[in-house]
Amino acid sequence: MTARGQKSAGATVHGAVSLVNALATRKGATLGVALRVEADVLAVPGRSGITVARKDGRKEGEGRPREGRRRPNHPFSSRLIQKTVQHVVPKSKLESNRIEISISSEMPAGFGLKSSSAISSAVALACDRAFGLRMSDHQILLAGVEASIASKVSITGAYDDACSCYYGGFNVTDNARRRLVRHQRAPRGMSAVIFIPKSRRRGNLKRLKLLEEAFEGAWRLAKRAEYWKAMTINGLATASVLGSDPELVARLVEKGAVAASVSGNGPAVAAVARDADVQGVSKVFAAAMEGRTIVSGLSNKKAEAHDIL
Repeated sequence: MTARGQKSAGATVHGAVSLVNALATRKGATLGVALRVEADVLAVPGRSGITVARKDGRKEGEGRPREGRRRPNHPFSSRLIQKTVQHVVPKSKLESNRIEISISSEMPAGFGLKSSSAISSAVALACDRAFGLRMSDHQILLAGVEASIASKVSITGAYDDACSCYYGGFNVTDNARRRLVRHQRAPRGMSAVIFIPKSRRRGNLKRLKLLEEAFEGAWRLAKRAEYWKAMTINGLATASVLGSDPELVARLVEKGAVAASVSGNGPAVAAVARDADVQGVSKVFAAAMEGRTIVSGLSNKKAEAHDIL
C-alpha cells in the first residue's frame, strides 16, 4: 500500500502461439512463449473512474503504433482493460477509487500472438493483488475471458490463449466448458520463431468452420501430447483458409522447424525449432515474406503479481 490509502500492484504475464485454432470447434491448444506483458495498477481513494495508459506515458488512442492503425476493439484499447477491471474489482471499490492502469508489452498486438489474453490476465491479476481479493487462478482467468467477450476482442473468450499466457507451457482446452484438458511443461533448448508480416490482412474467419474435422483431428493429437503434429496440421489448414501460404509451413519444417502454423487467426506465422536450427528457420521467413522476425524462448513461467512500493 502506498501513501494516503493508495493501493498499487503489478503483474507479469507472458504470450503464446497457437497449436490448434479453437474457432471451428471451440477446442484449442496453445504454447507459452517468453514475450512479456506487464500491468501496473494504482488505486487512489476519492473520485471513481478507470484510466489506461502505456508505460511510455501516452494514453491509449494517442499517436499511431509502429505496426499501423489500430482496429476498433484493438487488444490495447481501454475498453478491454476497463471491462477486466469491472469483472474483478467489487462495485463498492470501483465507486470509491480512481483506478489507473499502465501497460507495457513485448508483443505486437493484433497479429495472433495472444496479447489481448495476456493483457486482460495481467490486469486482472494486478487488480486482485492491489485490492487483496485473493481470487483463485481460475477466477482470474475467467475475468479476462469474460472481459474479452464483453469488449468484443474475442468471439469465444480465447480460454486456450489465456491458459498458456497465465500458466506457460502446453495447454489443451475445451473453451466451451472453460476446462483445461491437458497441461505440460515446454521442453528446453527450443525457441519460437515468429514472423510478423507487414500486412495485417486476414481471410474470412467464418470459413475455418469448413475444415472443422481437420481442427478436431489436430486437437485430438494435442490431447495425446503429439503437439508438433497438431501444430503443423493446424498450420496447413489455417493457412489454406486465411490466405497464408501452406507451402511456407512445409518449407519451415523442411528447414528444421519441428512444427509451424499461423498463430491464432493470423497474420503472424510461428515456427518452433531447436535452438541450433533457429537461424535456418529464420532465413525461410526472410526469403518468403516482407516483415520482421522475432525469436522468443518458450515459457513455463506462471503469471506473477508483485507489490509496487
